[in-house]
Amino acid sequence: MKRRNLTDHLTSNGCILLREGGRHTIFYNPAAKRTSSVPRHSEVNDFLAKKICKDLGIPEPK
Repeated sequence: MKRRNLTDHLTSNGCILLREGGRHTIFYNPAAKRTSSVPRHSEVNDFLAKKICKDLGIPEPK
């Protein structure tokens, strides 16, 4: 999955960009009060994308 598609999915489900780390972007879900990091690679493994969504408490991307 492209990183851009994943970040669009996160923001459309209510997650906000909390901060930029050294090699990761940190997203925060205010509804669930959970955070997760997204690596800065052009491609994100599908299993990792599902785990990030699960960590944030949002539905998995299609």
